[in-house]
Amino acid sequence: MQNTELDLLKMIADIDGIPSGAHNIRANGETGSRVVTENVDIVTKTDKPGIDIIIKAGTKGESVHIPVVISKTDYTETVYNDFYIGDDADVTIMAGCGIHNCGDGEARHDGIHTFYVGKNAKVKYIEKHYGEGDGTGGKNMNPTTIINIADGGYMEMETTQIKGIDSTNRITNAVLGAEAKLVIHEKLMTHGTQFAGTDFTVDLNGENSSANVVSRSVAKDTSHQKFLSKINGNNKCSGHTECDAIIMDDATVTAVPEITANHIDASLIHEAAIGKIAGEQLIKLMTLGLTESQAEEQIVNGFLK
Repeated sequence: MQNTELDLLKMIADIDGIPSGAHNIRANGETGSRVVTENVDIVTKTDKPGIDIIIKAGTKGESVHIPVVISKTDYTETVYNDFYIGDDADVTIMAGCGIHNCGDGEARHDGIHTFYVGKNAKVKYIEKHYGEGDGTGGKNMNPTTIINIADGGYMEMETTQIKGIDSTNRITNAVLGAEAKLVIHEKLMTHGTQFAGTDFTVDLNGENSSANVVSRSVAKDTSHQKFLSKINGNNKCSGHTECDAIIMDDATVTAVPEITANHIDASLIHEAAIGKIAGEQLIKLMTLGLTESQAEEQIVNGFLK
């Protein structure tokens, strides 16, 4: 891989060069590097682009890196990755996509990730998105995450859009079994004329299942964000969805949290808050010697931390 791809890997996956342990690095549509372990197998699909990641039951403490980098212009791809996490496993999976586009054509990655989390398994899934390049072509990506959690399973999902993505539609659908738990933390920032759409749907089907979906975002310039979140309580369960957004300049933000109780013992909460940076926060930081722009940056960074 070239220096551009290596720099993107560091930005989206916090790795220098090729990571140790199980991994699959995709660069401009090709496999740049792949390593499997005794407990983690990675198999190329034969019917469509993508891979199957198979984690043995009982696997503990292992991590899997599956980043994607694109440094071409006028290039689009759709990739299907399926994750099979065995019963009682406890693993961390780090994904993400970085795009470097210095041309006039669109560079686009659509990733469809499907998770099958086994009974009493635990997964932490980290996904970062980033775009850069001084070309006029778009840097676009549309991640879809489909989550199936068996009885007693747990999944924590951290998804971050760092900067530079012109358009994104982020879709997450989850179905939970009995005693299963899902925690989602989304952080994103848009600027310029960018658009970011988020659509969460969680079906709490199992008894005593639970979900906590939290989104924090900052919209600058004339960018637009749209947040949709639906939690359906179909059994005795608990669910919470929250959207907090800071709006700046001439940006616009739409938040639509929705909860539906289809069972008498479903306990569901939704929250949404959109507002500008408080003047007293700016004044306090400026009295410490920061300029207004520096104060804004500090507040935004703290909000998205």
